[in-house]
Amino acid sequence: MSILCDYHVHSTFSGDAKGSMKEMIDSAVSKGLKKICFTEHMDKQFPYRPGEEGMFELNADSYLYDLLRFKSEYEGIIDIGFGVEVGMQIGALKDNLIFSRSHEFDFILASIHVVDGFDPYYPEYFEGKTEEEAYGRYFETIYENIARFDNYDVLAHLDYIVRYGADKDKNYKYEIYKETIDKILKHIIEHEKGLELNTAGLRKGTRDLHPCFDIIKKYKELGGELVTIGSDAHEPAHVAADFDKAEEALIEAGFKYYCMYENRIAEYKKIG
Repeated sequence: MSILCDYHVHSTFSGDAKGSMKEMIDSAVSKGLKKICFTEHMDKQFPYRPGEEGMFELNADSYLYDLLRFKSEYEGIIDIGFGVEVGMQIGALKDNLIFSRSHEFDFILASIHVVDGFDPYYPEYFEGKTEEEAYGRYFETIYENIARFDNYDVLAHLDYIVRYGADKDKNYKYEIYKETIDKILKHIIEHEKGLELNTAGLRKGTRDLHPCFDIIKKYKELGGELVTIGSDAHEPAHVAADFDKAEEALIEAGFKYYCMYENRIAEYKKIG
């Protein structure tokens, strides 16, 4: 396997993660990775349930303090990137812009975890909607946000929504949502943003990566070249999970390189 950088990893600085920063780093080292980039959650104005308040509010100063400590400790063994996963919402655009400029991040992932005030992780989002309506609205929300928020490097797990539908991706096809998805792909290419190939869906019951192969292929056909690979690991065992399948998908789609980022600048790495 030639993919040796995991660019979507969470530690206990993210409220839903189970592995400490050291545990996640040690897992990456044991799997032969040369770089790991932490992308801790920051979801401003998240619609918390009782008892969850603040779960996705990142203390970036404490996070950076520990990261720099481990960066020094593991120097020469593995490189460690300072990233963040910013949850986009129209109402949080100003907050996200301020936060994204608050530190000198190596890498910023943009993602959607909230649609019209609902987290699709919970079944309430799907109530009163057909699958096509629920999934379609998710894609529309992505476009609405990236059309207004530009301070990010890569769009995360584009079809994340299918993890949580009743039938997941059993009936899901790119062609059903082609019009909106193509708008998203063309927009990120035009604005020199990248697309993440996220492997987490495979361990959450979907049949394909995020996004699905047909979207990755379409991104390449439209001229897209900036692709990062992320496990979306929230515990040590999942670091670099299914990267062999990500590599196979990229090669089949025609990609010769994947990307890593440092100081918000993309560096291409050869596949194979």
